[in-house]
Amino acid sequence: MPCYRLEGVTPVVHPTAYVHPTAVLIGDVIVGPGCYVGPAAVMRGDFGQLVLEEGANLQDTCVMHGFPGCVTRVEKDGHIGHGAVLHGCVVGQDAMVGMNAVVMDGAVIAARSIVAAAAFVKTGFECPPQSLIMGAPAKVKRELSDQEVAWKQQGTREYQRLTERCRDSLEPCEPLAELDVDRPRLNAGDTQPKQQTLDKGQAS
Repeated sequence: MPCYRLEGVTPVVHPTAYVHPTAVLIGDVIVGPGCYVGPAAVMRGDFGQLVLEEGANLQDTCVMHGFPGCVTRVEKDGHIGHGAVLHGCVVGQDAMVGMNAVVMDGAVIAARSIVAAAAFVKTGFECPPQSLIMGAPAKVKRELSDQEVAWKQQGTREYQRLTERCRDSLEPCEPLAELDVDRPRLNAGDTQPKQQTLDKGQAS
């Protein structure tokens, strides 16, 4: 992976984590045990510190950054959907930020909450645990049901399994010129979470 030391500060990646070779890590970055960092994700720790705690995922093309002196943190089992931007914020334990959402400086997404896709969470935002957060600017719409939290947790477990799958078998290759015989399918089978509709929008 492109990994850069800055002013003597070197990124840290736990040996049980998986960071895709196209992800970029710069400076004060800490990737914890069992984390997944997807293709083209950027963790730019050139001002403040960036932390992924155990079991968190940061998916394709996500960006983590922050102002000088701040810590941008995704707590244990946090789940950050494709293309999201986290800037100087905290995403609480077992919370999720949906695709293309933006979470700004000083915002705190409480544990077990879900930020809907394409939401814009303003500076200094706070919410109670287990909140559904939607809109631009984002607001707490309602409390999440236990069933919706369980749906999120199942999706996070799939990414934790993906971490192991990638560490075990992902490798560069040349594409085939034609479809191979008895081609295997890559899917999670019966463990695939059923998608839940969150009011009028999808969270991820």
